[in-house]
Amino acid sequence: MQAEASRGDAPDPLYTRLGRTGLKVSRLALGTVNFGGRVDEPETHKIMDHAMDRGINFLDTADIYGWRVRKGHTEESIGRWLAGNPSRRDQLVLATKVGNPMGPGPNDEGLSARHIIAACEASLRRMRTDWIDLYQMHRLDPAVGWDEVWQAMEQLVAQGKIRYVGSSNFAGWSIAAAQEAARRRHFTGLASEQCVFNLPTRYPELEIIPAAHAYGVAILVWSPLHGGLLAGALRKLAEGTAVKSAQGRARAALSRHRGTIAEYERFCDEIGQPPAVVGQAWVLSRPGVTAVVIGPRTTQHVDAALSALRLTLPEPQLARLDVLFPPVGRGGPAPEAWIS
Repeated sequence: MQAEASRGDAPDPLYTRLGRTGLKVSRLALGTVNFGGRVDEPETHKIMDHAMDRGINFLDTADIYGWRVRKGHTEESIGRWLAGNPSRRDQLVLATKVGNPMGPGPNDEGLSARHIIAACEASLRRMRTDWIDLYQMHRLDPAVGWDEVWQAMEQLVAQGKIRYVGSSNFAGWSIAAAQEAARRRHFTGLASEQCVFNLPTRYPELEIIPAAHAYGVAILVWSPLHGGLLAGALRKLAEGTAVKSAQGRARAALSRHRGTIAEYERFCDEIGQPPAVVGQAWVLSRPGVTAVVIGPRTTQHVDAALSALRLTLPEPQLARLDVLFPPVGRGGPAPEAWIS
């Protein structure tokens, strides 16, 4: 997706349309997975203010976020932030997710019509809002048919409680199946797919991004820095300042790719750019990518992402990154990527 012209013929690098819809979103979405447990509430409110003041109008959360405190805590914090200045809501594109377990009961998870509708009502209460702009299925529920899913989503749209529907962590086949089912019902279906995509994790180029492009579905990217792996992990570990890069997905990947990450950090030094900025700029440059979901813990992290939005990597630098982090097979979409 290309950023469209908003003033005269000059393209606005910050905003684009959400897939084939008319909704305009910033190419950086403020992710909130670190809000609650890693970042306290006063700081999260400061980060949200900072992002909106700099033109970021897209806020992404999930009903399960904040689980380090309790499930739903992040949505509650967003609700208190919105209540503190209600005029923010009209400027904000608010996205949340449904599907992960929210309680111990057998119907407290998944994509049944019962759970979708009940979870939407709960998210609205927690966030103190009348509507959700983008309601995303957090993961596929293979036990539920698409007619049941779309019936629930159609009801929520008709009631004015949600505006658009998105998916997250879907396969290319799932995107196609969802859209064909929605087409039979004369429903819009998916507006977006949110997937993990970064330099070490390029498999979405095979089928997820091509499927989304074919159906006019926006691609939103989570974990553009692979959990901090591409944010100067080796340097931070040496300095004793590593946070996310010292744990989880980044730590496991670093044990496998230490040599490559060392080369990557040297490359970033050569071109005079911070590793986090380069990693996010690469994702933003990829064809089909609508927006990158950033997961800041400080206002400085927001500013670094804005720097990435302004950075254009020339072809020789992109080619160097392809050498360091090769695409799957021959690159590009399947099946050509693996046909010799």
